[in-house]
Amino acid sequence: MPSRKFADGEVVRGRWPGSSLYYEVEILSHDSTSQLYTVKYKDGTELELKENDIKPLTSFRQRKSGSTSSSPSRRRGNRSRSRSRSPGRRPPKDARRSASASHQADIKEARREVEVKLTPLVLKPFGNSISRYNGEPEHIERNDVPHKNTQEKFNLLQESSYISTQYSLRPRREEIRLKEMDSKEEKFVTKELAVRTFEVTPIRAKDLEFGGVPGVLLIMFGLPVFLFLLLLMCKQKDPSLLNFPPPLPALYELWETRVFGVCLLWFLIQALFYLLPIGKVVEGTPLIDGRRLKYRLNGFYAFILTSAIIGTCLFQGVEFHYVYRHFLQFTLAATVFCVVLSVYLYMRSLKVPRKDLSPASSGNAVYDFFIGRELNPRIGTFDLKYFCELRPGLIGWVVINLVMLLAEMKIQSRAVPSLAMILVNSFQLLYVVDALWNEEAVLTTMDIIHDGFGFMLAFGDLVWVPFIYSFQAFYLVSHPNEVSWPMASLMIVLKLCGYVIFRGANSQKNAFRKNPSDPKLAHLKTIHTSTGKNLLVSGWWGFVRHPNYLGDLIMALAWSLPCGFNHILPYFYVVYFTMLLVHREARDEYQCKKKYGVAWEKYCQRVPYRIFPYIY
Repeated sequence: MPSRKFADGEVVRGRWPGSSLYYEVEILSHDSTSQLYTVKYKDGTELELKENDIKPLTSFRQRKSGSTSSSPSRRRGNRSRSRSRSPGRRPPKDARRSASASHQADIKEARREVEVKLTPLVLKPFGNSISRYNGEPEHIERNDVPHKNTQEKFNLLQESSYISTQYSLRPRREEIRLKEMDSKEEKFVTKELAVRTFEVTPIRAKDLEFGGVPGVLLIMFGLPVFLFLLLLMCKQKDPSLLNFPPPLPALYELWETRVFGVCLLWFLIQALFYLLPIGKVVEGTPLIDGRRLKYRLNGFYAFILTSAIIGTCLFQGVEFHYVYRHFLQFTLAATVFCVVLSVYLYMRSLKVPRKDLSPASSGNAVYDFFIGRELNPRIGTFDLKYFCELRPGLIGWVVINLVMLLAEMKIQSRAVPSLAMILVNSFQLLYVVDALWNEEAVLTTMDIIHDGFGFMLAFGDLVWVPFIYSFQAFYLVSHPNEVSWPMASLMIVLKLCGYVIFRGANSQKNAFRKNPSDPKLAHLKTIHTSTGKNLLVSGWWGFVRHPNYLGDLIMALAWSLPCGFNHILPYFYVVYFTMLLVHREARDEYQCKKKYGVAWEKYCQRVPYRIFPYIY
């Protein structure tokens, strides 16, 4: 039995029979035998429509309230219909008109009158309309008319149709030509509506995230400063909060051109690996214009090649302790590179077509510089955002952890690394390898499909990930901590529990998004939405909302435990990650509520448990 696309109670757009006009209707019921939907128009009219005559509300752009109708009758004014002549009166030759032409004018006039009375695409929404969640005021039509007049015009159209069937004098050839014209007109209207659907509308000021323009300015200037203070605190013998702020080095001591050259070389090497013709090519999620971009999945191969290069350098006696001694300089060099890249991304986005802009862009220069204006900036086939998401920062994180392991052995005069350092390196190595092995999963994340590529993602991918996520290893170099094997076993169990939840939830989500009709997923229960997609309400996603975030948080705690409890500083990552997931979960909740409407309310009733139920 074919599955139905629209649920009872949903508010959608239904095509008026015999026209190309769509009106707001409410789904009343569905007949599984005839596959027809019973819908109710705003004026109370109930009709049965086919599924292909119904479209979701998101396929149309609402007109501004008070706008006039674009029907021909409103633009040209009402034209009086010519009265039929009696058979005894013979018109002049120059005013002669065929009966079929007269009948055609009658039908067109009746259609125009119906259009005037129904005023398409500006009807007031129903009480359960999805549009009530987007913060927009309800649209009020000035030319509203009673139901009685609408019914009269509808009856007139029916009467004209009846007359045409009984007494039409049109030749058969002319009827075929008129049907072809109607078909072309319908295709044109449908295409025009589709183009309107794909337009990107900038978000309003009240929808800006991160506190709007003041918030993003604080983040852009505050995060780099906070990062340097955190690293300086960690290098002190006693990294207590009572010793804040730490001694600040001179600015000229933080910059070295050679270090910047090493960072640039690292970026170029990873870009070269990205361009290698190895790994399968997959398509991303559909863009607003229906296109699907292609991506080459070779991140794991890039990791293997990088590991081979690092191993060769170690065998040749390359001194990696240089990275530890110039760690602050590397941080500053990466930050400068990130700012330069962000300026380039914003400047190039000013020249791209509107359809290539990010849904998160607002039209404000400062906010768009932070959040990213262009959704998928590409140089040829080289996707800058996708490349930076996993390659330079994530693989660089593993390399920095290895540098810290070697630095611990040298500074603490150890023949082998400490158990704490081995645990931190192993836990985080598993996380990175898993991300690169399941590289395709990143194509369905919010970073790829919603956020543009600006300072936020550039700084996060190229600076924050490699220099903050390696914070536990950096801490253990100056502050050793001995871990017993029983405690290490508990930490390993905690890490594995978090990983099982994280990987299980993400794999289930990605498999469902990739192929919802997969027989392996037949046991999962879903809720249908007006967008055509389904929401999982069983499996990992029926246990709690965003179970992948829960697994991520458990793993973050396991990374910090090997550092001991002498200072709170190594647990900064857990605190930060909790704040990040709280914000990310709030973003997801808002976007899903806005996108799925009534279906999301049903989902929240079926899955009431959240990871952070009392925080927001």
